[in-house]
Amino acid sequence: MISISDAIRETISMRPFLAEALAEGIINLSALARLMAPEIEKKLIKKASQGAMVMALKRLGDELARKTAHRKSISAYFTEITVRSRICEFTFEKSANIMARQREVLAAVQDKPDSFITFTTGVREITVLAGIDCRDLVKKAFSDQKMLSSFNDLAAITMRLAEQSVLTPGVYHSVLNRLAWQSINVIEVVSTYLEFIVIIQDNQVEQAFTALKQTIWN
Repeated sequence: MISISDAIRETISMRPFLAEALAEGIINLSALARLMAPEIEKKLIKKASQGAMVMALKRLGDELARKTAHRKSISAYFTEITVRSRICEFTFEKSANIMARQREVLAAVQDKPDSFITFTTGVREITVLAGIDCRDLVKKAFSDQKMLSSFNDLAAITMRLAEQSVLTPGVYHSVLNRLAWQSINVIEVVSTYLEFIVIIQDNQVEQAFTALKQTIWN
């Protein structure tokens, strides 16, 4: 039979913002217990004592606080942040000859070191992120491919990472969590060994850049 602690842990795990509030100790546990009671009792198939729920929430909050303590200062994992605006994105269905189109684009920009262009290959799709100066080139090269989506007026925030970040849990989470708290929608994410790029709408770039600076170098 599932315990109250297990039921609460399962419920909180599905609500990351609530888990963070618990870890920060900024939530009224009695009020939360009353709010969660119907859901917890449904899992337990019996009535749940509010006192027992409050104690379980307190223990879980302390556990989450210990686990997230190492994330309080993450500046050691980032070396710089840069922003590039006027980005567009295209997603195409994979085909037998789509890699040839990719090579065509790369050949056209090889003598343009300042051009921004990335390719992300999935199982069934390929996404192309390109600066506005390469938009027409991409559209022409992939004109015979099935386009699934396209976006304009995007911006890329690139974070250069320190090597120790690769084996450190929660580094990407700290970035995406902060953006979510600010209601900033992430259109796309791209990562390499020591670079993490988030693609957002251009009209949110100032808000996002400020939020990330405060998070990383607070």
